[in-house]
Amino acid sequence: MRIAVIGAGGVGGYFGARLASAGHDVTFVARGRQLDAVRRSGLLVRSPLGDLRTPADSAVGSVSELGPTDLVLVAVKLWDTEDVAAQLASSPVAGTPVLSLQNGVHKDLILRRRLPEESVLGGTCFISAFIEEPGVVVHNGTLQKMVFGPYTPALRPVTRDLLTACRDAGIDAETSDDIERVIWEKFVFLVGLSATTAAVRRPIGVIRSHERTRALLRDVMAEVVSLAQASGVGLDDKFADDRLAFCDTLPADMTSSMHNDLENGNRLELPWLSGGVADLAARLGLDVPRNRTVADVLAPWALGADATS
Repeated sequence: MRIAVIGAGGVGGYFGARLASAGHDVTFVARGRQLDAVRRSGLLVRSPLGDLRTPADSAVGSVSELGPTDLVLVAVKLWDTEDVAAQLASSPVAGTPVLSLQNGVHKDLILRRRLPEESVLGGTCFISAFIEEPGVVVHNGTLQKMVFGPYTPALRPVTRDLLTACRDAGIDAETSDDIERVIWEKFVFLVGLSATTAAVRRPIGVIRSHERTRALLRDVMAEVVSLAQASGVGLDDKFADDRLAFCDTLPADMTSSMHNDLENGNRLELPWLSGGVADLAARLGLDVPRNRTVADVLAPWALGADATS
């Protein structure tokens, strides 16, 4: 397949490099020092599953530079989604199937406002990976999974092609005929983990072992379940308890990318996590006090530490 990966960070860099290693024609759209490094010597991925390096000059600086493409993978931070969608809509690859591997439930809504609805695949991924230095991505652990599926029947062929490509590349991948539910299921856990670890500023082991923060974690996730149900997504009433039990199986030192960003003074994806829950709930007349409070508490840091000075 000819695959364009927009964003060469932890997620896009890892999965793009895996696909390239299986012989697929992968082009990264990157910027800054990451772009310079990949152009100069390729992208190096360090992983317990085996290190990888993409060919030199496998990156471009703009969507407008992309050639013929079978699939676009979007893996940028959530605040860049609107800009990426606008670029894609006016680019040589307009109308090409697009799969976002970003967090949350807002991403596909944004893409489908700008792009033909029949071009947007639904999907999510499960991985811990980050940029160690320009041109180098580090994969933590062995979890590296993608789940994706079509919103419309027209995208079933490219869904099958991508599944084959992923499996050829050694990526744990599966398809779903109810991809919206899968995305919301991950969102429940993601919001719970990010909200509590960032607000308490401690890893999951501390959160789950203290009675009051454990209750906070469950309540945050239960509010997202209620929001999913109000949005027409069929999550079980006990799904928050299921995710709480899942949290008990996680390494005690596990935290969230939002907690890490907060500690490092970086911009937060808060408006699309607890903040996004609060906004979507308000439109539906639903009360989500736990998520709203988390969004209020973290609001001064949403644009990064420099914004508070």
